[in-house]
Amino acid sequence: MDLPYELQIGWRYTRSGRSGRRNGFISFISGVSMLGIALGVAALIIVLSVMNGFQKEVRDRMLSVVAHVEIYARNGAALPDWQATVAQARRNPQVVGAAPFVGAQALIGRGDEMRGAIVRGISPNDEATVTDVAARLKDSLLVQLVPGAWNIALGTELARALGVKVGEKVTLVAPGGQITPGGIVPRLKQFTLVGTFDTGHYEYDSGLALIALDDAARLFRVDGPTGVQLRLKDLHQARDVALQLATELGPQVVVADWTRTKREYFSAVQLEKRMMFIILTLIVAVAAFNLVSTLVMTVTDKRADIAILRTLGASPRSVMGIFMVQGAASGVIGTFGGVALGLLIALNIDVIVPAIERLLHVSFLPGSIYLISRMPSDPQRGDIVPIVAVSLLLAFVATLYPSWRASRVQPAEALRYE
Repeated sequence: MDLPYELQIGWRYTRSGRSGRRNGFISFISGVSMLGIALGVAALIIVLSVMNGFQKEVRDRMLSVVAHVEIYARNGAALPDWQATVAQARRNPQVVGAAPFVGAQALIGRGDEMRGAIVRGISPNDEATVTDVAARLKDSLLVQLVPGAWNIALGTELARALGVKVGEKVTLVAPGGQITPGGIVPRLKQFTLVGTFDTGHYEYDSGLALIALDDAARLFRVDGPTGVQLRLKDLHQARDVALQLATELGPQVVVADWTRTKREYFSAVQLEKRMMFIILTLIVAVAAFNLVSTLVMTVTDKRADIAILRTLGASPRSVMGIFMVQGAASGVIGTFGGVALGLLIALNIDVIVPAIERLLHVSFLPGSIYLISRMPSDPQRGDIVPIVAVSLLLAFVATLYPSWRASRVQPAEALRYE
């Protein structure tokens, strides 16, 4: 089946040089336009893939310490009948782990050093079903958090800031205090440091302390756990599960998922991705509108051909279609070439970046400064599809004006000097 002559001629113009000879190679001008679009699309895919990779790395490290969903009482007191709350939460098929906790802010000091921290009272066996850090440390560090022993585990950065070593004492200052005739006396308790943990996330390494659940309840004067942590099969379902549990458990408790408790961080990341998409799309736009100059030059060079087509009966719409096919072909080839190049680099960036580092004798991500020492990448369909759609749309829009000019060529004027 023969293709419409608009497609045949448009594709021939794309493959031919200015002289019109078919040499099997893409013309230089069209090739430059295609290359510009391909590089712009590839840059978009690579940058967004790297941003996704960093986001995934930070998220995974954060969720190795933070539960997917937390349930706690509104007034900050002990959660009423927390066993029943756990039983009801486990009815949800997404819930695969649950652990009670007592959480509060406090000051931890040693000598003249004093640091604020989140103190979390945990049950080691239950905590291991909720967070990866607890599962990793359950049989080594957390097993030493025995009720009544007043032991404590600190993040590595927090222990370093306090200058405390394993076996030494730290003083924990609880909020509130005891009212005496001489005024309010803060509640102090000494703990023995039994070890440190490294989550790979500075916020928690520098501000989290773990103690036994019963010790935390006694220290903060609550009747039991102040909340329950939940682990889900799919962390991306956390928001939906939290809404379901909030409806089932009623208004006396607060149900918060990780996307809510860390809303500021993820909102900032999404804003950065959106701005990078807009900025890099301008590169694609510049490359796409190079098609305008390409097609204008082609129209000028092909005026005689256009005049002959018109005298043979081609309508202005058909002539416009020929040059739209030429521009669209350049846009399609450039776009999908850029997708192939971008994915090739994004999927092999863990090989390409170390090779460049060895070649240039530099380190883009020094381990002493950054959380991670390798360049992560995570190409996602949700980013690639909009990139392809925007690139094709810009390429199509860029063909409209030159194609319209071609359709306005008058045969008599074009052939006057031929």
